[in-house]
Amino acid sequence: MTKKIELYAPAKINLFLHIIGQRDDGYHQLQSAFQLIDWYDTVSLELIEADEIVRPVGADGVNAENDLVVRAARLLKKYASYPYGVKIHLEKNIPMGAGLGGGSSDAASVLIGLNHLWGLGLRQSELAHLGLQLGADIPFFLFGQNAFVEGIGEQLKRLDLPEEQFLVIFPGQSVATKDVFRDDTLTRNHAPITISDFLASSWKDPKFGNDLQPVASKICPEVNRALDWIAQQAPDSVKRMTGSGSCVFAAIPKTISAPEVDRMLQKLPSGWVGRLVRGLKQNPAYNSV
Repeated sequence: MTKKIELYAPAKINLFLHIIGQRDDGYHQLQSAFQLIDWYDTVSLELIEADEIVRPVGADGVNAENDLVVRAARLLKKYASYPYGVKIHLEKNIPMGAGLGGGSSDAASVLIGLNHLWGLGLRQSELAHLGLQLGADIPFFLFGQNAFVEGIGEQLKRLDLPEEQFLVIFPGQSVATKDVFRDDTLTRNHAPITISDFLASSWKDPKFGNDLQPVASKICPEVNRALDWIAQQAPDSVKRMTGSGSCVFAAIPKTISAPEVDRMLQKLPSGWVGRLVRGLKQNPAYNSV
């Protein structure tokens, strides 16, 4: 029996994100295209005989009750009535509060890894049902492929996206998702589109955007600073914020070499983080099980 497993938990970017309504329970209905990228956290899981979930080093300032990876493990353990436990180690590389889905990806990787490690044999749909109880982005990472996303994040259709590379910038400050969605000025009535509408065009078309961007920029002015920085470095690129911020990104033509991008990144303001990333076709967490 496997005693230990290590999984790569990738980030994502939203190629567009439209808010098309709000449900009676307060959840917002969205449409978006989610693109996996090769910016990873690493999740390590080790079987233990004790009946407990152990995370020796928790996330910065996050107690176990609010720690998504611990909550994911506890939820799965309870659901499956599994008698033993696990020790979780998380190596964080993806910035938190950045719109990259790092916490959701980590939680999804825990569900994927423990389903294998504990020999539960649960279907992906069962894991997604559990994941949705923890966060709206988790079903996407369990889906494991790029997707056209609707509902509150749980309605997923596979997208075969072109292979692209992206410049992703974290401007050193996080944005709380709840603050963006609570803002009275948030656009909540974007006209719905179909997946055919999206596929018939390009995500770079100006008709696609991120409805959360104006509010996030108001809460965190560094978002606009980062967009302006990209415009200066790559003036011909289409730039956009991902998720509820604060990260921004732009597609970088493959004619621009990695050394050229490195030279750009050397000009980043102090405290910012930037990476040249590739789009992925599948969630690499599944490669470990």
